[in-house]
Parts: sequence; structure tokens; C-alpha cells
Amino acid sequence: MREWLSDLQQTIESAAERLLRIDEAESAEPKTEGKWSNKEIIGHLIDSAANNHARFVLTQLRDDLVFPGYEQNRGVEVQHYREASWPQLIELWRAYNLHLLHTMSVTPDDKLKNLCYQHTMHEIAWKTVSQSEPVNLECLMRDYVAHLKHHLGQVFGERA
Repeated sequence: MREWLSDLQQTIESAAERLLRIDEAESAEPKTEGKWSNKEIIGHLIDSAANNHARFVLTQLRDDLVFPGYEQNRGVEVQHYREASWPQLIELWRAYNLHLLHTMSVTPDDKLKNLCYQHTMHEIAWKTVSQSEPVNLECLMRDYVAHLKHHLGQVFGERA
């Protein structure tokens, strides 16, 4: 297994255990005025998993990394994550990310390393990449993992 995928697996399992120790009431409270609650952060990470799942699969079927972005704030708002069950959100987040881990681990090296000169990583990536710089699927996958770890750090009050 690629070392960064081992790290992702450990992150998923340890974070799920830690998340379950946060009680329902605390999970619904915004971190600070005008910011997302833990439920909304995990909801955003579920949305991110859904968007990136499609990207990870579609990139293997074509030769570009051109994807639309999504309205993350509106997406969180319309799904009312703050009103959802905390344990169910955690289980969905955990299961979806374990599936993404599987998808990443079975991606052939030639698909992972294929340089794409057409991409929207300057718009969709957490750590953006210049439109003039070629990227590959591994870059997108690693960006996903970094984004996930950043938001988990927010939940746990850690600097990423």
C-alpha cells in the first residue's frame, strides 16, 4: 500500500473513534460565531468525499482533471447538517472515506501518475495548482487527504 494511504487509513479510524467521544449537543454548537459546527464540518467532509469520489473515478476514464467546483457553504446549509444525527454523520463519513481509500488503493499507477495538462486544480483543489502546471490524479488524491486532515484538525482544535 502507498504510504500516504496507510496514513489515511489510520486517520479515518482514529478520527472516527475521537469523533464518537464528542456528544450530540456539543457537535451542533458552532466553533465560534458565524463558523460551522462539528456536524457541519463533518457534513462538508461528506460532501467533499462525494465530489472527489466522482473525480477519482472519472479521471481514470479520461485524460483530464477538469471538474466543476461546488458551493460548499450552500451545500452545508441546504442539508441542515446541524440537525442530523451525530453518530450517523460519523458513520457515513467513516464508511465513505474507507470506500475512497479502497478506490485510491486500487488505482493503477499509470492512471495515478498520468500528467494532465487540462485541469481545474486552480479552482477545485484545497491547495491550488497553477493552471499552467500539469498535475496528476495522485496530486488530487493527496490534496483530498490534506483537506480532510485540515478539517479534522479544526474539529479537534489542532493546528494543521
